[in-house]
Amino acid sequence: MATEILTTADSARCDRFAVENGVSSQALMKRAGEAVSKAIRARWSMRPVLVLAGPGNNGGDGFIAAAALRDAGWPVRVTLLGDEARLDGDALWARSVWKTGLVTESPDTRLNGDLVVDALFGAGLSRPLDGEAAAWCKALDDASVPVVSVDLPSGMNGDAVPVDGPCVAPDLTVTFHRRKLAHLIDPYAEKCGEVLLCDIGIPDGWAGSVPPVARQTTAPAWPSAGAQSDPVAHKHRRGRVAVFSGGASASGAARLAARAALRAGAGLVTVCSPPSASLVNASRLDAIMLTRWSGGEDTARVLTDLRAQAAVLGPAMGMGGATRDSVLAALATGLPLVLDADALTSFEGAPEALFQALHAHCVLTPHAGEFARLFGRDDPSQNRLDQVGAAADRAGCTVLLKGPATLIATPGQLPWINRHASPWLATAGSGDVLAGMVAAGLAAGLSPHDSAAGAAWLHGDAGRRLGPGLIAEDLPEILPQVLQAVIARHRRESALTHLLAHGS
Repeated sequence: MATEILTTADSARCDRFAVENGVSSQALMKRAGEAVSKAIRARWSMRPVLVLAGPGNNGGDGFIAAAALRDAGWPVRVTLLGDEARLDGDALWARSVWKTGLVTESPDTRLNGDLVVDALFGAGLSRPLDGEAAAWCKALDDASVPVVSVDLPSGMNGDAVPVDGPCVAPDLTVTFHRRKLAHLIDPYAEKCGEVLLCDIGIPDGWAGSVPPVARQTTAPAWPSAGAQSDPVAHKHRRGRVAVFSGGASASGAARLAARAALRAGAGLVTVCSPPSASLVNASRLDAIMLTRWSGGEDTARVLTDLRAQAAVLGPAMGMGGATRDSVLAALATGLPLVLDADALTSFEGAPEALFQALHAHCVLTPHAGEFARLFGRDDPSQNRLDQVGAAADRAGCTVLLKGPATLIATPGQLPWINRHASPWLATAGSGDVLAGMVAAGLAAGLSPHDSAAGAAWLHGDAGRRLGPGLIAEDLPEILPQVLQAVIARHRRESALTHLLAHGS
């Protein structure tokens, strides 16, 4: 799986690299257009196709797709936005491949029964659509017809920079070589429909001069997935995690995080309970240990006594001064910490007190509301990944922003984007489970960046396996299946690598 994510400018540099290394730009365009045709034929039965071609290379891809569909026997017509006499370069060449005349269509055309290929504007668009292009956007929104966008929906900026204007919302987006930020970051990704990534033959070596802007998460080399190869494994070697509980009526979140940490591979997990919650926690815990904790400065004592290697603070701890004091006391120990929920919101209005105490071994796991309370509202000039990167720099540690696309940024590290997830994870307690999983990675010795990215992928995979009807309590229980699948995958990959290196 290609994991590198490129900017629009760097995608263009890859095309130039191909040309400089013997692949013509026309060959790239031909492969792109044919990939669009192949994707359409794989998903829909034969029907009339209307290709909306723009004046540039995106329109050129559309002409090639039209010719390939026509050659496969599909009824196709092409309309050009702009003056045909102004076509030049590869777009003009692609027009000659189409050969057939153009049709004059307007956004008022009845599209019933058609499939529409949006090849108007590509990823480099930096201004809002207007005029006829904007009218076509509205017409496609109003029509009940399948729409396929070439590279990126017209009206959208490939670098996920806000463009205040209309945008096509296709059923399928066919893109090439590597994904761009807008294919992965909401609110743009949700408008792309299915995103299909196609290889168009960029030669090896491009990565040497085109660094990615981010990577997509993949199945991680998670510590507990490799424990079977450790002949001297024991519970303390696998990591000790402490999870701090809220009061008697708010203790479930800590138990969820603790069970997730245990299932994710921590060898010993302890819930640190205020006296009011000791009875309810004791009655609900078996393999998870329990210790008394009175808050505030007692936090450091508990962590020292437990010899904790990572801790979770925040889930349902309560908001206010008591939680702030506990968080600051935990931070003073220098231990790897996962700070979530109330541990973040308690610093609303005084975030600098938290930022000054944070250290590089911490992971903050806010959802969008908590992120805004801690770091301020969205900057309309930045995409979401840049905002999370700026937040990580400000905090001096790893920030994991939860959402349909989970974004992970750490100062000095290449960001991760996780879309290996399920909408059914949007349920109470799901984030507490993720916090416990991140802590398990930290306690096992993973870096905060890798713990956050790996836990996000595993958490998402658990959600995908469970599907509709999942509740947070289900997530830790399916983690053994998730980890077993990761083990099997890595074994297959290792065997294939060995075979390729040494032959049979």
